[in-house]
Amino acid sequence: MKHTTLSLFAATAALAVVTGVAALNPPSDGAGTGAGTGSSRLPVQRSTLLCPAPVSSDASETTYAAFTPPGTDGPRTSPADLLPAAGPARADAVKETRKDARRQGASGRDAGRPVLSLREPGRPVTVTTDRADAPALLGTADGALAPGWTAQQTTTVASGGGRGLHGVACAAPDTSFWFPGASTAKGRQDYVHLTNPDSAAAVVDLELYGRDGRIGTPAEDGVNVPPRSTVPVLLSSLTDAAHESLTLHVAARSGRVGAAVRTTDDALGGDWLPPSADASPAVVLPGIPADATSVRLVAFAPGSRDADLRLRLAGPDGPITPAGHESLHLRSGMTEAVDLGDVTRGEAGSLLLTAERGSAPVVAALRVTRGKGEGRETAFIPATPAVGARATVADNRLQGGVLSLTAPREAARVRVTASAGSGGGAPVSRIYTVGAGSTLAVEPPRPRGGKGVYALTVEKVSGGPVHASRMLALPRDGVPMFTIQPVADDRSTVVVPEVEQDLSVLND
Repeated sequence: MKHTTLSLFAATAALAVVTGVAALNPPSDGAGTGAGTGSSRLPVQRSTLLCPAPVSSDASETTYAAFTPPGTDGPRTSPADLLPAAGPARADAVKETRKDARRQGASGRDAGRPVLSLREPGRPVTVTTDRADAPALLGTADGALAPGWTAQQTTTVASGGGRGLHGVACAAPDTSFWFPGASTAKGRQDYVHLTNPDSAAAVVDLELYGRDGRIGTPAEDGVNVPPRSTVPVLLSSLTDAAHESLTLHVAARSGRVGAAVRTTDDALGGDWLPPSADASPAVVLPGIPADATSVRLVAFAPGSRDADLRLRLAGPDGPITPAGHESLHLRSGMTEAVDLGDVTRGEAGSLLLTAERGSAPVVAALRVTRGKGEGRETAFIPATPAVGARATVADNRLQGGVLSLTAPREAARVRVTASAGSGGGAPVSRIYTVGAGSTLAVEPPRPRGGKGVYALTVEKVSGGPVHASRMLALPRDGVPMFTIQPVADDRSTVVVPEVEQDLSVLND
């Protein structure tokens, strides 16, 4: 074969690889419509989502919801399916995790059968199960169903360990996750769930950081996550000491995984702890409820430099400095926790952390408590990236929702659209204006004549960056059960380089 033909094949193959990688790994920063000269932003062609296994309890009920916003043309060759992953029955320590993960798999009745299938954009689908052994899920959406494909699982635990509302957005796989706010304290059980969507095994390092720095663990040589399976690891099996506040770093040494931390507390209920946004010198933790009775901040500087942070609360009327909590010094590699009390004092707000000039970037999360005495319940708010062009949250109910919108620097206008309900109805949109340095907490719009679960889509219309979260509250038996999910960019578009014809590749 001639060299010119080989060169042409090589150029074509290289272009195919670049385009394929872009489609499978869209950026999450929600940048503008292009990434510079010679590029354009196009809808993604494929999206992957991973849902961890829900709480295992005979007193639980789990609802799954999936949604793709309308408006993208393209072929609909197959539905967007969420399928059961293989998973161990238990994994209380690293050595048990490896053994169980190799021998366990999805049951025969689950294997290959979708738990949830989305067939068209614009209307969510939902399914509910009371199975105590409900599996982790993994799935892929192609074509018109891929841009903005979003799913969530919401579990109600009526009694016992972890009593409360546990909500988590199913997420794309990645190679690094930071979880400030984890714990191995007495009465607390935290499991990190690792899910591998690929056909090759992944090896994952689990690193714990406390007040005095890195904590040695038996997972120094990595945790093996078999193909298309999930592995839960109990954090207290990684250290003999009880630590009230920890930062967990999940780093894939090979492959990629989804990661989420499920927490249960004997006194405070439980919820899922989502990963923090990437380390940054300025982070936003949006959506502290107006009736929060206690707020605890956990922050960490992952680099080699210390961080000096300025704390501000973005309330309804603009930013204020919390009395007694004006600043926070973070030593590099050491977790710091601060009890902020009832910092919102009856008004919804968001916490803004800004590093002084020359300080290191940080990751952070809040543990929020509502209720008093035996009626307390908790949820978590991680540092959350900006909405970008569009963000979606799939599981919303006709009652019990609060949407929080924060504009940390300059005023912004956003459009919020309630989709049709899973049981019918028509979409409804509203425009909201968020003042500079403030938080707007609203009861979100509902579909006209809607029934069942519906999705909320947030789009920035104009102005500066907007950060958002959604609280779902389903009180039960005197307990203010609630969960809070970040509403971040839905990764619906990807920057694709512009290609020009260049016949010079045909020359020897």
